[in-house]
Amino acid sequence: MAGWGRLDGRVDVTVFREHLGGEDAVAAALADFDLVVIMRERTPFPASLIERLPKLRLLVTSGMRNASIDLAAAARAGVVVCGTASSKASTVELTWALILGLVRNVAVENAAFHAGGPWQSTIGTNLAGATLGLVGLGQIGSRVAAVAQAFGMHVLAWSQNLTGERASAAGATLAGSLPELMAASDIVSVHVVLSDRSRGLVDADAIAHLRPGAYLVNTSRAAVVDQAALLDALRHNRIAGAAVDVFATEPLPADDPLRGLPNLLATPHLGYVTRQNYADYFRETVEDIEAFIAGEPIRVLS
Repeated sequence: MAGWGRLDGRVDVTVFREHLGGEDAVAAALADFDLVVIMRERTPFPASLIERLPKLRLLVTSGMRNASIDLAAAARAGVVVCGTASSKASTVELTWALILGLVRNVAVENAAFHAGGPWQSTIGTNLAGATLGLVGLGQIGSRVAAVAQAFGMHVLAWSQNLTGERASAAGATLAGSLPELMAASDIVSVHVVLSDRSRGLVDADAIAHLRPGAYLVNTSRAAVVDQAALLDALRHNRIAGAAVDVFATEPLPADDPLRGLPNLLATPHLGYVTRQNYADYFRETVEDIEAFIAGEPIRVLS
């Protein structure tokens, strides 16, 4: 994906292809490295880890935002943190893959096809005329809204700072509250950045406002949605189904109860995983390393 040969003679590169697990394992694996490159928020870098890596001088993350890095702790330790470009289009596209997969039962029918199972065993739901509720109408949510309009859907939107004017500019109607949006939508899709304010935003009360035939989609961050409440709603068929690309623990443990839910469509955090995104990530990672070695860091996060 990138010209790593440009670093020959200046940097010895080691690649970790397996998930490293908890902080102790990460600290042990990375103890001797001056430069570390991480993929999105897959490997958290809190203050406690940074303090255990005294040799670390440069930390490069894919994307220009990474909530799992303690930037203040990095600054105190003299660690420069740099980022890369990251396209929003890939998450928008996966969101629609999940929505379409849900309402047309794609995974169920595909599994039956390959297993020699029943032919045409489910009945899908039209998107045209249905209502899409968007929790968050930023760069990703507004693009999701544009696609919804092409399908002939009605779009509602809500977030803590969203105004009617901004909603209207994106072709959406501002809902009066989160419960109002949940109750009025056939499909709800989550597109807010994880922060202290948005953590647990879609809570048990919000999920309880969904109609029995409604779907919930989350390609943002797992912590925005109350995971226990979502699990309970799916187990008891209080909603028609859900699709998620993000989880509280990644990789998701093999015995996690989410894995046993037939009304859950799940993908292993693929929102950003496209060839174009990876090419941008690693090309700019090499550039970040070269600039750091030259004493002129670029794309520095603060």
